[in-house]
Amino acid sequence: MQLPLKKIVLITFLFITLIPLAHSQNGSKLIDQIVAVVGNKKILQSDIESQRMQFRAQGMNSENIRCDILEEMINQKLLLMQAEIDSIQVSSNQVESQLDMRLRYFIRQIGSREKLEQYYNKSIPEIRQDFRELLREQLRTQKMRRQIIQDVTVSPAEVKSFYQQMPEDSIPVINKKIQIAQIVKYPEQSYEAERQARQRLLDLRERIQKGEKFSTLAVLYSEDRGTSSKGGELGFRTAEELDPAYADAAFSLQEGEVSSVVESAYGYHIIKLMERRGDEINTRHILIKPKIKPQQKQKVITKLDSLATEIRKGNISFEKAAIEHSDDKKYKLNGGLLVNPNNASNEFELDELPQPDYNAVKDLKVGEVSDPYEAKDEKGQSIFKIVKLVSKTERHKANLKQDFSRLSQLAKQHKQQQIIKEWLNKKRQETYIHIDKKFKHCNITVQ
Repeated sequence: MQLPLKKIVLITFLFITLIPLAHSQNGSKLIDQIVAVVGNKKILQSDIESQRMQFRAQGMNSENIRCDILEEMINQKLLLMQAEIDSIQVSSNQVESQLDMRLRYFIRQIGSREKLEQYYNKSIPEIRQDFRELLREQLRTQKMRRQIIQDVTVSPAEVKSFYQQMPEDSIPVINKKIQIAQIVKYPEQSYEAERQARQRLLDLRERIQKGEKFSTLAVLYSEDRGTSSKGGELGFRTAEELDPAYADAAFSLQEGEVSSVVESAYGYHIIKLMERRGDEINTRHILIKPKIKPQQKQKVITKLDSLATEIRKGNISFEKAAIEHSDDKKYKLNGGLLVNPNNASNEFELDELPQPDYNAVKDLKVGEVSDPYEAKDEKGQSIFKIVKLVSKTERHKANLKQDFSRLSQLAKQHKQQQIIKEWLNKKRQETYIHIDKKFKHCNITVQ
């Protein structure tokens, strides 16, 4: 479902901080002027154009885009003014944390710090300065918005009324949903496989010390598919973004230095520190994972196959078997029932599942248990598992019986939107708002 432009503008304001445009892309100064005044707050032409450029870069445009942007900016100023009245503050730590996160996002999107500086014709400290107060304002308006709607609830009667009043073509279609539970077993790692992985890395480290390029060997030998094609380069990361063992080793290196063998949750590495910038480092690494021997695979498959047989015979429930036998610490105490990371529910659409899981469950009937199969965990390690199809709901239009929770969320969001809309309309009547004549054609209701 495509979001209306105004909803897109709102989401952008809440989650993406925009850098004010002090220059055009060719470096020339932009002519700026005040296009609206909201109480004691000003909205500049450059604010409008900055936002419009962001939408155009994302392929979004419309005839009235400037009007939609201006109206949303007026709403934001009204929220900010109320936040100031109510003394709603955000800490400097919150601002700096968000600032760091969003700058890293923009740097990754554009390619490098240097490219970001070149694009805006400013240094990173100058860009940070431009960001800081704008981000503080956004965090305060978010907090103000949450305060306005924090006590909103919907009763079952309101959900029913909301559903009954929905136009037929607005009732959402719910795709086929399934719930699955899993029992996971990790194959035993042999000392010999671990020793071989370490030795391979020691040999590669020796070749690097003799003059071979780290990046070339990473392309040839690293088992990290996400970075091997880039010579093992991870890009700038903070310690919090890295595996703890990897971070400890990497941050202790000098620039250009190569680590000894490091064991992490992903396997074994050697690491080269490329560059350090404040609390961020850029590293290359070569990852080697201990190889699982066929007899180790067969041992764990046999164990899972026996367990599946006992479950099918009714000698033990799947839920009890998961609690007693699964190596999956995340879900075993929940009887193995998986949680969808996209929406925090227990339901998945089939195409949301990793390919091995999809193949295992696509032909199962509700209550059936799969044969053992190999998959990967979140860290790319080999695992073996059996899964149970707990429930299945066919594609259908939403209804109160099957989808009350989903409809309740929609009803609550609708009620929250109405409350925000009423609050903003009231504030517009109480607040001095002046809009420049060039925007008079915009259908924006003010006092």
